[in-house]
Amino acid sequence: MVLEKKSRGLAALLLAASVLSGCGDGDGGSTTLTYYIADAAQAEVAARCSAESGGAYTFNIQRLPNTAAGGREQLLRRLAAEDRSLDIISVDPPFMAEFANAGFLRPFTAAEREQFSAGVLDGPLKQSTFRDTLWSAPLYGNTQLLWYRKSVLAEAGVDPSAGPVTWDQLIQGATRAGVTVAAQGRRNESLMVWVNALVSSAGGAILQPGSENVPAAEVKGGLNTEAGAQAARIMHDLAVSPAAPAGFSTAGEEDSRAAFQAADGGFMVNWPYVWAAFDSAIEEGSLPANFKDDVGWAAYPRVDAGTASAAPSGGLGLSISAFSSRQDLAVEAIRCLANARSQKDFMRTAGNPAALASVFDDPEIRQLFPMADEIRTGLDAATPRPVSPYYGDVTGSIQSAFHPPGDLSPQTTPKAANDLLEDVLSNSRLI
Repeated sequence: MVLEKKSRGLAALLLAASVLSGCGDGDGGSTTLTYYIADAAQAEVAARCSAESGGAYTFNIQRLPNTAAGGREQLLRRLAAEDRSLDIISVDPPFMAEFANAGFLRPFTAAEREQFSAGVLDGPLKQSTFRDTLWSAPLYGNTQLLWYRKSVLAEAGVDPSAGPVTWDQLIQGATRAGVTVAAQGRRNESLMVWVNALVSSAGGAILQPGSENVPAAEVKGGLNTEAGAQAARIMHDLAVSPAAPAGFSTAGEEDSRAAFQAADGGFMVNWPYVWAAFDSAIEEGSLPANFKDDVGWAAYPRVDAGTASAAPSGGLGLSISAFSSRQDLAVEAIRCLANARSQKDFMRTAGNPAALASVFDDPEIRQLFPMADEIRTGLDAATPRPVSPYYGDVTGSIQSAFHPPGDLSPQTTPKAANDLLEDVLSNSRLI
């Protein structure tokens, strides 16, 4: 479900969320910080930080819904109601600008920004910043790699280990070898991730520069371009090729992993969590013990052979509610929750890459993630999804216009997508 943008939807959310006002201890003097987490591993780190604080603070852990849209909705409801029980919240980066623009987040000071930005890779830092202000302390970053089965390369005539490869080479090579190229064609946020990566890799952008500083009705899209046409062409070509896995238009990350693990799996774009997921599948007996011996990895595929790719950017940031009465203590807690040790623990247990470059040099991390250098390089070159206060409508428009992938056309999709995007932002059309 895509919610309408702030200018239309927050009034309704205020009404819907009014019953949540007053939840929590609300006494202003408690050392208990309410911490909304998106992953169970965050609770483990929180327990250690609480113990190390020497009684300065403890946490009331609240779990957000598993989906990005569900987490956004729950946080919006509580923040719109000015719920004072929220202190630290886990924010999916694309929604950070929306929360900040609405006045729901406490900005980090210049000194805090310097501390929480030091040593952070470029992708995670960009998506934590809005209008030259840091609103989230990067907890972890994320980027996609190209994964491949070594055993298919000779027949495919494509070798990512020898240098960068293009989407066209992958589709043609997989078709030759009778294997699949797994990507996320489902109409949800994973599709937006793919579109943004393709457009960015082709040298374009979904929104024109400066869009974060103008009213929604004045935002201009950047899709009716050669970059938009390239994205539509590649998505269409894969979807209609023999290299597309079954159910491609409804495939998310886990469907892609299943396709890659199948007998005809060949190539896949996906997040690094899959490496640990392979281990789980081996332990449960659904994959042979030597499966990972056949798995290689490389940089995200290129659109043009001569232009470096712009890999997807994801992750999580820690923000402070503007309505919290314990903001200074929340900053102190985040210093522990997001420090190098915590990021290492989170990467080790949850499999999500750290935002700090130094963590990738840790010997234990390098043993657990032999592709650590590729992840770090990808994160530093990653292109975040549009940092926009209207992101809810931006992603909804893109998901609608670029789905299903098999119906896309490089001749018509770019203009149709751009028109839809601008019409939705100016209230001329609904999604």
